[in-house]
Amino acid sequence: MEAFFVSTGIVALAEIGDKTQLLAFILAAKFRKPVPIIIGILVATLFNHGFAGALGAWLTSLASPETMRWVLGLSFLGMAVWSLIPDKFEEDDARLARFGVFGTTLIAFFLAEMGDKTQVATVALAARYHSLWAVVAGTTVGMMLANVPAVLLGDRIANRIPVRVVHGIAAAIFAALGIATLLGAGKSLGF
Repeated sequence: MEAFFVSTGIVALAEIGDKTQLLAFILAAKFRKPVPIIIGILVATLFNHGFAGALGAWLTSLASPETMRWVLGLSFLGMAVWSLIPDKFEEDDARLARFGVFGTTLIAFFLAEMGDKTQVATVALAARYHSLWAVVAGTTVGMMLANVPAVLLGDRIANRIPVRVVHGIAAAIFAALGIATLLGAGKSLGF
């Protein structure tokens, strides 16, 4: 359960102000059909984070536990720094309207998540916790917790969220995970 809750919390916090959350705001304003947008976000996230989680699980089979401890610890510290850097949204991410609301959302979200900090976090969390399903479920729930309100409430909440504070909290959690991993907190997991 720890893998699920940590994954949910980290991704929900990291997603605030992220480019995919900005994409959710734009898609909601453009199409004004929340249900297909929410379903598109869910399906895209399941595919994207499922792949990322499988990659993380596979990576643990390639390296020794000691090497993985250092790689994961440094990765979490890197994610802490990355969380403090604001994302930029590219308008091309939302120019897929010919595929309909669901198709546009699915494609745009899947592509926007490629190499995004939440995808990288999913790789690291799956490698850290050895619990692919719990991590993918947690990161997906985290994405939905951050993006569904963006779709449903749009501009009414966009300016009320202190993005810098949320990013600081996410960075602190990533840093704590990195330090704990480097200090050997994952030894019971094989690191």
